[in-house]
Amino acid sequence: MINKCALLLLSGLLSASLLAGQRVAIRPASQLAAADQDVIRQIVDLERQSKEASLHRDADFCQRTLAEDYVGITPLGQVATKQDVLRARRSGQLRYETMDVTEMVVRVYGDTAVVTARADVKGHQLGEDFSGPYRYTRVWIRRAGHWETVSYQATVTQ
Repeated sequence: MINKCALLLLSGLLSASLLAGQRVAIRPASQLAAADQDVIRQIVDLERQSKEASLHRDADFCQRTLAEDYVGITPLGQVATKQDVLRARRSGQLRYETMDVTEMVVRVYGDTAVVTARADVKGHQLGEDFSGPYRYTRVWIRRAGHWETVSYQATVTQ
């Protein structure tokens, strides 16, 4: 049985415009159902939009894409709800200057997609520098035809 996952690494098989300059590879199409390929493209595009929303402190994107029961875990182990994220975006207390996302992997399980990736970021929160390399996991679910994030967790790496 084929595991419904697609490895999105650095080699450029999806269009460059999809990730706005980031390079992505996907395992051979013959191993993925057409529906899974479409879901992967949707999720990769949502990840690109999420990155842009972070860089531009776009609270509206979070309002649209974070589930009401969203739970995020920060690199320091703090729990963040949808309202916490919206408050941080709107107040400007969390500021990303740059974000380079690489080594992205998207796994599709029906109406659920799990994304893992590396993000090299430069930014500040409440005046404190949090720049450096991170790994993150984001879980997307499709409810009523709409993708939303239910969980996110980031970890500082070396």
